[in-house]
Amino acid sequence: MITISNLSKFYKSGNETIAALSQINLQIQKGDIFGIIGFSGAGKSTLIRCLNRLEEPDSGRIVIGDTVITDLNEAQLRLARRKIGMIFQHFNLFDSKTVFQNVAFPLTVAGHPKDQIRDKVRELLALVGLEDKENDYPSQLSGGQKQRVGIARALVNDPDVLLSDEATSSLDPQTTYAILELLQDINRKLNLTIVLITHELDVLQHVCDHMAVIEYGRVAETGTVDKLFLNPESETARRFISIIDYYRDQRFVIEGTGAGI
Repeated sequence: MITISNLSKFYKSGNETIAALSQINLQIQKGDIFGIIGFSGAGKSTLIRCLNRLEEPDSGRIVIGDTVITDLNEAQLRLARRKIGMIFQHFNLFDSKTVFQNVAFPLTVAGHPKDQIRDKVRELLALVGLEDKENDYPSQLSGGQKQRVGIARALVNDPDVLLSDEATSSLDPQTTYAILELLQDINRKLNLTIVLITHELDVLQHVCDHMAVIEYGRVAETGTVDKLFLNPESETARRFISIIDYYRDQRFVIEGTGAGI
């Protein structure tokens, strides 16, 4: 479904050239929920933004379905992006538009008939559990509700792929798991391929089938999520596991000693 071959991205900083991504190679199967994990600055957000060319790769090839994304001109890319939905960490909603208008925006810009827009938006608001919020404004919503609006808007063009760039990192744990459950439900109902960027190992464990660990702009390891937990190969994966183990041990000590009583 998604094939990334020898993908590289560089940035200039003064006289220095920094490799944000270096020779990335990945295969993501259709219908998978694929997690990409790494610490801050590892290059994971750059990678996901290269998939729809919000960031322009310097070299390499990206194929989504039958489309070579890296070969498209601007007009072709605009059409291709309609089939690549994206949800963001900070929601990216229009404060002056209602929930309905936010979700409808891509269809309105594309000139779809009003009755088709109405039916599609209401169908998606029902899917994300916001059918009673269509006339509300973002300022009236919780963080989790705002992200549900973002998800509905990302689905409005019936995409083949949904990209999630740290979409739960600004949410509390309870809301995070509710959003992850929603993404799993969407994946099952729509057979939608989801690529999920995160720095939270719990997110990876809860929702993803397969994963890649990004370390200093390179793929450090790939495989199933179970493999990551049972047999981490990369330094980054081992650090993530050790952090989780540390906090679990601390919680056990606190709860076991009755601290705070």
